[in-house]
Amino acid sequence: MTGEKQGNASWEFLDVLRDGVRQLCRNDSRVDEITAQLIAYIEQIELYNPAWGLVGTNDRRELIVRHILDSLSPLGIIAGFLANAENAFAARQLMIADVGSGAGLPGIPLAVTLPRVQFTLIERSGRRAGFLRNTVSELSLKNISVEEAEMEKVKPGRFDAVTFRAFKTLEPKIFRKLLRLRNEGGILAAYKGRREKITGEMETLEKALPGLSGQWDIFPCPVPGLDEERHLVLVR
Repeated sequence: MTGEKQGNASWEFLDVLRDGVRQLCRNDSRVDEITAQLIAYIEQIELYNPAWGLVGTNDRRELIVRHILDSLSPLGIIAGFLANAENAFAARQLMIADVGSGAGLPGIPLAVTLPRVQFTLIERSGRRAGFLRNTVSELSLKNISVEEAEMEKVKPGRFDAVTFRAFKTLEPKIFRKLLRLRNEGGILAAYKGRREKITGEMETLEKALPGLSGQWDIFPCPVPGLDEERHLVLVR
């Protein structure tokens, strides 16, 4: 790892990435290893983004902050839930689905930091699924599989957690499709923006789904280097 650190010493915005990883992975001794893997991942995005439009920016700092660190911002919350689930289900490996994974966000950054958890990246676009498979191979990420499918065609009830990173409004139809992927006791972890908007959104969902009342919480998830609200909606 020392050689990798030296080789990346001149990598642009390395300090932004490394400092952000240190803040979000406070108790992880693998900060340098995680940073090196994320560098390799960022370079894959930068290589294919001009042709495939994987993310909406060509600026590396923006990519690091708004996409990589944003994906890791609720790491402590998700890891805390997984620790409890691991105690309850010690006999099997925990599984997370990342729905509409696109460029692999948040699934790949989370998988890099949670190597003991098995991730399934669900992506309906053949081109993006191809990018995901290639990236998983390039990074030798053994805890990731890619499922090229629409989420309603994915076998239900398989996952301990389902992540969903999109700042569009959660409609009841989409919400139901996301919930069906969880196993008994599983959670939906939805990445969202401003709290005020989330509250109104969830209240609208409760009207369509009365059983949802009291089954969700909002957690603030500050992103290092980003002066904007980010939250995780965790639905039990």
